[in-house]
This record gives sequence, C-alpha cells and structure tokens, in this order.
Amino acid sequence: MALLRLAFALIVAAIFAPAASAHSLKDVETTLGDKEQFFQPIDKEAPSFTLRDADGNTVRVADLRGKVVVLHFIYARCPDVCPLHADRIAEIQAMVNKTPMKEQVQFISVTTDPVNDTAEVLRDYGPAHGLDKVNWTFLTTTPEQPEDTTRKLAAAFGHKFTKTEDGYQMHSVVTHVIDREGRWRANFHGRKFEPVNLVLFVNALVNDVQTPHGHRERSLWEKVKAWF
Repeated sequence: MALLRLAFALIVAAIFAPAASAHSLKDVETTLGDKEQFFQPIDKEAPSFTLRDADGNTVRVADLRGKVVVLHFIYARCPDVCPLHADRIAEIQAMVNKTPMKEQVQFISVTTDPVNDTAEVLRDYGPAHGLDKVNWTFLTTTPEQPEDTTRKLAAAFGHKFTKTEDGYQMHSVVTHVIDREGRWRANFHGRKFEPVNLVLFVNALVNDVQTPHGHRERSLWEKVKAWF
C-alpha cells in the first residue's frame, strides 16, 4: 500500500504541473462526492483565530490568505487517535510537497491542550511524526488567551474536545480545508479517507480554474488511469 501511494504521489506530481490542471472545483467536488464517503463540501467563512507558534510568532487567519490551508486539532498527550491523525497529515503533506503546490499550501496543527503543550513540545511533535516545518506549524494560545480558547475554536469548526477526569480529551477526528480567500471549503472526516483525494481537492483550490465551455478535457481520473 505504501509503495502504491508513493507511485500515486509521483503521478500526481506529474499531473499537477501549474498549467496542467484545468478541472473546476465544482467538478472535483462532484467527483469526490461520488468517490469519497468521508468528504464533506462546505462553503463559509472560516472561523477567525489569532494564535502563536512555538517561537512566539503570532499567526492570524489573515496571515494565511493566498495559501490553501489544511488544518486539524490535536494534543500531544493524546494516547490514541491524535498521533495517527498527525501521521496521516504528514502523509498528505509529503504528497503535496512532491508537487508545485508545496509553496502554496500551509499545514497547521492546533493544540487543544495549551497548558501541557509547551513550546518545546510543539517543536518536537512535528519531527516525531514526519511533518516538514517548511510548510507546517503547530499553534497554541497566546499568553493573554484563556486556556480553553483552542477547544472553543475546534467547536467553531464543528467538533468538541471534552476534557475528562483523567486529564485526557474525548474528541472526533476531522481535517479541515480552507481556501486562499479564507473560506472553509471542506471537511475530511476520520482517518479512513484516501489521502490522495484530499490532495486532489487541495489542487483544485490552488488552481481554482474553470474548464472552457465546449471543451472537454480528459478527466483527472482518466489521466491517472492512463498511467497504469
């Protein structure tokens, strides 16, 4: 499976040359709606946030305009799904970073446990899960913000991180995609979605082109099939 995904990533890199993708976002949404059961299209303004990275740099939603953002919520002490979610994000990032999209996509992890996820923890988490800091960052609250700020932000994105008596958090697993204009465009639920499908959707947002009327190109799926 890993070799198949690597081969697919190389194919995607060839297909996703800047001038090669002439597939409308609507077409991709329709295709994913048929093929990817864990895909949820959305079109609304992304919840606003002002957070900081491990080095104390402030990051705002406005700072990310012009890039497609792949964002998810985790916390470092999570004993089960969070590390697996981070591994999946790293897999997606590796596929994206083999293409010209590397400079146009930002990956963001947001901790819902800012008290325990110190700057040192934030710095170490990415390398431990294969995340490349070239276009990935782990965000936490600013010193002035309440401890539950990022859990409330997760709720604004539609899912809860509920603290339990043993100090852990009950939560769902969702990967959010935000377009270059700061609009929340999709959720990919759980960890069973195909990573390449998220990459295809990101590519559509990066290019955001329309197919000219009266002209039918081979679909992306037809192009991929031709490689086998």
